[in-house]
Amino acid sequence: MTPELIDPALRARLRDLRLVPRQAAGAHGLGQHSSRSRGVGLEFAQYRAYAPGDEPRRVDWKLYARSDRYFVRESERDSPLELWLLLDTSASMGQGDEARPGHERLDAARTLAACAMELALRQGDRFGLAALSSQPLAFVNAGSGPRQRDRCLQELLRFRAFGGAPPEKQLLPLWERIAPSSLVLLIGDAFDETLPLLAERLAAARREVIVLQVLTAEERDFPFRGSHRFVDPESGAEVVADAAAARSNYLQQFAQAQQALHTRLAASGIRHAVHYLDEPADKVLRLLFGTHAVTERGESEGT
Repeated sequence: MTPELIDPALRARLRDLRLVPRQAAGAHGLGQHSSRSRGVGLEFAQYRAYAPGDEPRRVDWKLYARSDRYFVRESERDSPLELWLLLDTSASMGQGDEARPGHERLDAARTLAACAMELALRQGDRFGLAALSSQPLAFVNAGSGPRQRDRCLQELLRFRAFGGAPPEKQLLPLWERIAPSSLVLLIGDAFDETLPLLAERLAAARREVIVLQVLTAEERDFPFRGSHRFVDPESGAEVVADAAAARSNYLQQFAQAQQALHTRLAASGIRHAVHYLDEPADKVLRLLFGTHAVTERGESEGT
């Protein structure tokens, strides 16, 4: 039996959330997003001169009667968004903490990704999935519908936290699959330079990017006492310190590092939000996709 990544209570709390890109969506088809593409739609956009092959029903005959020239009405199309979920699956994503025993970063990342897919499915959007680590890239190409959701969920459950950051060469297939104007949700701890750098490069290439950082409650609160050994899960490097003496300095440096990351990403137009393992998944999703978050009209974003 497939484990449930979204429990019924969480699913109920997703009902009023909506994936809303800052930019207009660019895909063709039916969906809930304003698009740059022109054609037959609901809202008038502009007139253009008639061209051979245009359907007669699109000619504005009243304007023809006034001008003796043929003009075609173009409208804004409502087009589906293409959402890409890129999950960090390096060894550091296997870290958990005492605030929620048995629940690791990667578990939280799976649930956040599954929630985003549910929103996309409900809106008729397309979505795809990829795992980022030193292992060969695991992909599910973009698609839509319940079967696509099920394929992605099965792949999510196969992801394992292992290895280090992906080498740049290994990321090349991303550029072939993720089209301009896609919404990219990067989910990981963002401690390695690879994730922020990838986010910046995607944003520079006209992809809309959100970095959803997954952190432990221990990283936020540093609740340790006595002598403590801290081990980097990817490099194996160890630091032994007296927790009480190190706490104040750690918390200051942690806050500074988080602010620096937020400022860096914002400079490239990248949204940044943080999920802690002791918090419900919908808390951070509400900041990003709730009614008070950024809208298609460019209104204010909850942070």
